[in-house]
Amino acid sequence: MEQLKKKVRIVPMTNEYLNDVADLERACFSNPWSRNMLAEELENACSAFLVALDAENGSVVGYAGLLAVADEGCITKMAVRPDCRRGGVAGQLLDVFIRFAEGSGLAFLTLEVRESNYAAIALYGSRGFRGEGRRKNYYDHPKEDAIIMTKEFGAAEAEAQQ
Repeated sequence: MEQLKKKVRIVPMTNEYLNDVADLERACFSNPWSRNMLAEELENACSAFLVALDAENGSVVGYAGLLAVADEGCITKMAVRPDCRRGGVAGQLLDVFIRFAEGSGLAFLTLEVRESNYAAIALYGSRGFRGEGRRKNYYDHPKEDAIIMTKEFGAAEAEAQQ
């Protein structure tokens, strides 16, 4: 049975959301970023963080982070509250970053994902990301490889398709 798409409002992350995002970070990752690390990202001119808010009650249901330097983009974080997964929240966040990359003239977006996170790998694949490599033992708790996935844009995309 397919879950209905979760209605969210996507907004830039501000100090107002830091406690909720830090809570979500601890719930979703075995090696979570601290609240202070997240706050530092708000001061980084090369970084953009988005928060997905439940359209009905305004609670934080997901967030994502992007680091853009020159013409390269790296998605640094993507998390959705466990009870809201499979509702399209991550896809909506990802789509915003893809539109940003296209509109900003980035050559590519890249990210790392646990090799066992099949749902995330499928999501990224559905948006045109392709496996480009592996980072051995990248994750802890449990120790696991990361799959490096990349989506190319513009001339890089055309060249990759040839």
